[in-house]
Amino acid sequence: MSSPDTDKVFAGSIPTLYETYLVPLIFKPYAVDLANRLASRTLSLSRVLEIAAGTGVVTRALASVLPERVSIVATDLNQAMLDQASVVGARRPVEWRQADAMQLPFADGTFDAVVCQFGVMFFPEKSKAFSEARRVLRPGGVFIFNVWDQIKENEFADSVTTALESLFPKDPPRFMARTPHGYYDRPIIERDLASGGFTKSARIATVAALSRAASPRIPAIAYCQGTPLRNEIEARDVSRLGEATDVAAEVIAQRFGRGAVDGKIQAHIVTIEN
Repeated sequence: MSSPDTDKVFAGSIPTLYETYLVPLIFKPYAVDLANRLASRTLSLSRVLEIAAGTGVVTRALASVLPERVSIVATDLNQAMLDQASVVGARRPVEWRQADAMQLPFADGTFDAVVCQFGVMFFPEKSKAFSEARRVLRPGGVFIFNVWDQIKENEFADSVTTALESLFPKDPPRFMARTPHGYYDRPIIERDLASGGFTKSARIATVAALSRAASPRIPAIAYCQGTPLRNEIEARDVSRLGEATDVAAEVIAQRFGRGAVDGKIQAHIVTIEN
């Protein structure tokens, strides 16, 4: 019943729930990290491209730390996510543009940097997407992206996945393990970058952080209703989304407590020059 095609569907109420719950829960700390890594580099920046921008958490971080003279183009495959991003906005003008990372609508050598936060895992052909990122980079430009480490290193995602196994034992939803946490192997990442035409060595840093929420129900809503995991749950039984959220919240409460909760999150940050 599970289909990788549904892994890329961020529609309906997902964009709003994603921005409301998931962004502060797991994305914001790494967005700040990614933006600061780019801002601290000595290379001269005039034009930056973000791919798979989602609802714009990295875009906002970039707009805050990069000089005003640096133009930012933020793209995503899903127009609904960009619509949510533009509603939230940024502190200065940003060009929001629907685009497929597998076939970027930009000329060769257009950008000084390409940035991607937790989007690479969704690309059906990683090496092709990497080739496109390299194509639009100028010589000496930099590609910076991050990916989640394996699911066991990300405690809330792991707990929710385990909870849903008890609810759907014959066909448990595996979106979180399959896609967001399915592209963590360093040698495979390095291989795909080389296949995409990058000849320099990638620098890969593993960074752990804490995901914090005021209650166990917040991460349960974030994952069950604010990601394509929702598509998997509803494909099994559309009437059980609320029950799935309740079960996930209870498992998180049993593991982390019934008040404010915090759980480990961990990701790899990859930097490679063109």
